[in-house]
Amino acid sequence: MTRLCLTDLTLSHFRSHVAVRLELDGRPVAIFGPNGAGKTNILEAISMLSPGRGLRRAAAEDIARKPEALGWRVGAVLTSLHQIHEIDTRSQAGGPRSVTIDGKSAPQVALGRIARMQWLVPSMDRLWIEGAEGRRRFLDRMVLSFEPGHADAVLTYEKAMRERNRLLKDQVRDSGWYGALEAQMAQAGAVIQRNRSQVLDRLAAAQDGAETAFPSAELAITMPDADAPEGEAALKQALADGRARDLAAGRTLTGPHRADLAAIYSAKAVPAAQCSTGEQKALLISLILANARALAQDFGAPPILLLDEVAAHLDAGRRAALYDEICALGAQAFMTGTGPELFADLGDRAQYFSVTEADGISRVEPRTAP
Repeated sequence: MTRLCLTDLTLSHFRSHVAVRLELDGRPVAIFGPNGAGKTNILEAISMLSPGRGLRRAAAEDIARKPEALGWRVGAVLTSLHQIHEIDTRSQAGGPRSVTIDGKSAPQVALGRIARMQWLVPSMDRLWIEGAEGRRRFLDRMVLSFEPGHADAVLTYEKAMRERNRLLKDQVRDSGWYGALEAQMAQAGAVIQRNRSQVLDRLAAAQDGAETAFPSAELAITMPDADAPEGEAALKQALADGRARDLAAGRTLTGPHRADLAAIYSAKAVPAAQCSTGEQKALLISLILANARALAQDFGAPPILLLDEVAAHLDAGRRAALYDEICALGAQAFMTGTGPELFADLGDRAQYFSVTEADGISRVEPRTAP
């Protein structure tokens, strides 16, 4: 089977971990221990092997273990399809984060070309009932798993929008100052729109006909304005036409940064926001699994999954079904929970590690199957 997995992971001065090395064999990984022991820190470290600020969106200087503040490092050996890569990412004493791949300096976006990841953390349990920003971020993370270049489009768009917003707040009215920025926003915004739409189509196809214990969702991208512009030319014209309104607001009110992700629980025809807590969690897991199935076809292997406290709000039946689906996909999933009994249904299909904490230092030890 073609694989995407970590076979070696090392952490140095990463949050509560002084020094950790995990030898991995590609099977799912169950990490258990009491709250606050440092389980999520391991998942966050792995998430730094992908583009962006990781699953906590923390600044590089906030990750280094205190009080030493020496900086931090995450190293890994990655099997990606038929190649093996050595990855190193670190930040020295509050400096910027650096990345090397196979001994050569590389931009963060290069990580997305060799390692695809998707994650689910407890804060996302409220995804469907909180603001649109979290749902956009969730959608863009799925897009990134297919299109690593999506990060460049988002960065270009956001940088130009920040400059435009500065002009708006300063009440600059000279149209010459806006033209170049709006052209950049329109070009990058059209790419963002296209990438998001294509990924929703892929997710829909991955859900159709899939036999799974998790409910399917009908997804759609919505905008505050019914006649929101689509495409580069329409975006550019809408930004120009909206200057007066944006000047009054002091910010840009048109564009893909206003998008929202809507979901309907297909079997019940109920919006996700109106579903029970357990149903909302099941819908999230369903989308993660659909993402993995689609990526297995598109990239050639399912993504590495980071599932923090994944057993929360799942009954025993769905928990066992989740493990079966992960194993059937052939995905390397890193899962955390408070006790080994939560992973009993995995049996010998997984590796197990316990995490404990004493005097502010986390310790990780391999364990046998529960």
